[in-house]
Amino acid sequence: MGTMGTRTYSVGILGGTGIVGQRLVRRLENHPWFRLERLAASRRSIGRRYGDAVNWTLGGQPPAFAADMEVVPCEPESLAGCDLVFSSLDSAVARDVEASFSRAGIHVISNSSAYRMDPGVPLVIPEVNASHLELLPGEPAAGRTGHIVTNPNCSVIGLAIALAPLHQEFGVQAAVVTTLQALSGAGLSGPSREEMEDNALPHIRGEEEKIQAELPKILGRLDGAGGIEPAEIKVAAHCNRIGTVDGHLETVSVRLDRAATPQQAVEAFNRYRGEIEGLNLPSAPAKPIQVLDQPDRPQPRLDRDTGEGMTVVIGRVRPCPVTTLRFCLLSHNTERGAAGAALLNGELMAVRGLLGRKSS
Repeated sequence: MGTMGTRTYSVGILGGTGIVGQRLVRRLENHPWFRLERLAASRRSIGRRYGDAVNWTLGGQPPAFAADMEVVPCEPESLAGCDLVFSSLDSAVARDVEASFSRAGIHVISNSSAYRMDPGVPLVIPEVNASHLELLPGEPAAGRTGHIVTNPNCSVIGLAIALAPLHQEFGVQAAVVTTLQALSGAGLSGPSREEMEDNALPHIRGEEEKIQAELPKILGRLDGAGGIEPAEIKVAAHCNRIGTVDGHLETVSVRLDRAATPQQAVEAFNRYRGEIEGLNLPSAPAKPIQVLDQPDRPQPRLDRDTGEGMTVVIGRVRPCPVTTLRFCLLSHNTERGAAGAALLNGELMAVRGLLGRKSS
């Protein structure tokens, strides 16, 4: 399937003033399929110009097309007419709010953890498990609810993309991952760079549990009965916050079913294009994985923007004396791990006919 012409879908953002919301706004500025129609945020921003309400953190000023938009409430009535909303709401409020949009027949792609582990909700990385959208019925008819599709945790996305080709070619039994997570992953209310100078936090609430639960679902298979059979992979995660601004660095040791040399693993990484090859999705990188051979790469500052932030960069692929292989990976947590992931899922839903007919 190729490109989709010049017609567009009307979209909105829930939580448009946050870190992920800002990156969604920037990515939507020239998007060929999606037209931003509504920006919604918390009560303190409602009724204000987006340009005045947002604490823009991405350099320069908010894009002109969005700056004059009025911020509206996170309610279905305020986003009526949108074909799809991208939700970057805090998980504490996301479940009720996203459900209200679904009941109103508005499709939701959520970056929160509220619905990720619900059995009937796809947890999707398009290159890895696009087939999981088959959990959803076709385009909802009048009176039926809209779909909810979720992005995985920002650390899980890079890990799952790296493990997918290994699991496909050699089988993955177990993985141990240590994450060095960037400040932006904690949101605007997280620790500041000043607070993190000369420091690291060896605990991020809920992160280890998310990685350990979400990875088997993502790498699992449709069971033929309307559900997903999780992959039988044991996962141990250690999550740390460091002073990097953007980009989650992870060190991984993996035990495989079948022996593989580092060179065979690198070849598998380089071959991998995943389940969306040939779909020409606008936000998809040319290569989901890039392997570097320098001994001190990847590094967040040098490599996080590879593929416009959508490529997972892998390095230091080598034997492991305890498991089978070990390597490190880097993924841009607010692009590949959040805003870009949401857009890519929306594009996949569009080509699969799950968003209905586009407007001209």
